[in-house]
Amino acid sequence: MADPSTYRPAPGEIPVDPGVYRFRDAHRRVIYVGKAKSLRQRLNSYFQDVAALHPRTQTMVTTAASVEWTTVTTEVEALQLEYSWIKEFDPRFNVKYRDDKSYPYLAVTMGDAVPRVQVMRGAKRKGTRYFGPYAHAWAIRETVDQLLRVFPVRTCSNGVYKRAGQVGRPCLLGYIGKCAAPCVGRITQDEHHELAQDFCDFMAGQTGRFVKRIEAEMRAASTAMEYEKAARLRDDLGALNRALERSAVVLPDGTDADVFALAEDELEAAVQVFHVRGGRVRGQRGWVVEKVEDVGTDGLVEHLLQQVYGESPESVPREVLVPALPPDAEQVTAWLTGLRGANVDLRVPQRGDKRTLLETVQRNAGQGLTLHKTRRAGDLTTRSQALQELQDALELPEAPLRIECYDVSHIQGSEVVASMVVFEDGLPRKSEYRTFNVRGTDGQDDTAWMHEVMVRRLRRLLDDRVEDGGELDGPIDPETGRPRRFAYPPQLIVVDGGPPQVAAAKAALDELAVDDIALVGLAKRLEEVWLPGDDHPVVLPRTSEGLYLLQRVRDEAHRFAITSHRRRRSKKMTTSALDDVPGLGQTRRAALLKHFGSLKKLRAADAEQIAAVPGIGPATADAVVAALAGSRPEPAVNVTTGEVLDG
Repeated sequence: MADPSTYRPAPGEIPVDPGVYRFRDAHRRVIYVGKAKSLRQRLNSYFQDVAALHPRTQTMVTTAASVEWTTVTTEVEALQLEYSWIKEFDPRFNVKYRDDKSYPYLAVTMGDAVPRVQVMRGAKRKGTRYFGPYAHAWAIRETVDQLLRVFPVRTCSNGVYKRAGQVGRPCLLGYIGKCAAPCVGRITQDEHHELAQDFCDFMAGQTGRFVKRIEAEMRAASTAMEYEKAARLRDDLGALNRALERSAVVLPDGTDADVFALAEDELEAAVQVFHVRGGRVRGQRGWVVEKVEDVGTDGLVEHLLQQVYGESPESVPREVLVPALPPDAEQVTAWLTGLRGANVDLRVPQRGDKRTLLETVQRNAGQGLTLHKTRRAGDLTTRSQALQELQDALELPEAPLRIECYDVSHIQGSEVVASMVVFEDGLPRKSEYRTFNVRGTDGQDDTAWMHEVMVRRLRRLLDDRVEDGGELDGPIDPETGRPRRFAYPPQLIVVDGGPPQVAAAKAALDELAVDDIALVGLAKRLEEVWLPGDDHPVVLPRTSEGLYLLQRVRDEAHRFAITSHRRRRSKKMTTSALDDVPGLGQTRRAALLKHFGSLKKLRAADAEQIAAVPGIGPATADAVVAALAGSRPEPAVNVTTGEVLDG
């Protein structure tokens, strides 16, 4: 642990301007990012008596080894820069509002010539309208199933749509009236686009005009004694009403707002947000975060808005209702307004329906925190206990905050792949996972492969930590400004195996004179922990949290190695016969397959037909014909009679 006084800036060195600051640890990793109206006033607060600081702040300043800052012109710029740095460096001491779920959205691909309604997750795409998020995908499908009676927009995939057009027959939804079947020309693309726009308008809250239109058509059909049509319209009206019942009216029509609430204790905070569009609750999200920095409710709200809308600026609504205004409410409002391109009202509702809704969201947040505590009681304590148990059992000088584990996967000595997984603070850090394609494999075994992998990893570590002019370069690449891939040293290396694998890894450590990293092996048979050079294993109790953490790390390395090995084999097995044709790159290969439709049809074509494809010359066409002739599959033969089945 570092003494903050050893890296405290000199008096008068810190400017009084607004800006953003970064604390780095001894390995130059960014561990905390913050912003301030006055950098001098804020940073000086970290260098007071350590005993007077909050425990989490104490841990941060004693883990840090340096501090740096960047001044900006306005506080809004500071807010933007703080968010971008938190996203880039992923500091361990910043609160991260990341949900562990991928919420589904109802998406309409309005940018396509023939829009499609579907369930989507992940990053949002340009030209697509989104509604939600929803708690469950089945809720979206039930809503869509009701609305397709009135708005028969296509829901099929591009492949199904294309095949229907080729054969001239729609899919089942076209036959039962839940798709307007633009694939076979029942309606034009422009008419279908208008239908999709009506669907979006209904989902956006403009429901009244559609209900009134169907009611008027139903009465007109009844007056004209077209009873079958009237009955069908009655069913359509019922479908709309059932879809509306799924989103209860809570606020006046036209209200677009996100309502946030927090429930917190000393260690964690539960977040709930209701998305209100057109006066109806269209989606709900909730998750729990660890309070790794010392902030109050107002500070939590600021970080929450910053990270939620920083990830998806297009989702900023007209109103943002929060339980407490952030400390820099005016700057946050200006930032949200800039993201939306129109005014945003950020406030705490005091009375009326919006206050009632905020209280409902608050109750949901409280229930979410209670449920989380019930399900994961002692989770933070358990992780700390596991690291402490490993420190004591392995006699380490400090708790192994960074653990790296290695495993090797192969099939009878071929296609050898090794994996490296990283756990920090007892949790997987997947952005730091790595794979190694093992080079020398002839006549070798697991121990030789493990030795090669460890030498390559440790040599890269030493290369990235070389001294230049007597000063440590650190893990930041001066050319890119980003962390180097293997620059951070682990406190503990775990290998999957027993004494032979441990000895191979130890030989790599000795070969490169690395003596400040602990090494153990975890044998699968009896879950024994082996130390280098010991004749007997360290046996941890089956109930040990430290053993459970080692098992999780080992199992994750095994899973990652197998996944990488399968991916490598799959890539090798799917190598095309066109890959070795000189002058035929990926773009030309794609053009050929798109033109002919399949490799079989391409094989049946002659050189003149191939040369007719744009970008393919006569010489290349001859080379393609020769390559495909040499890769022509052998005919199938009946193993009993010897007869050629399909020449």
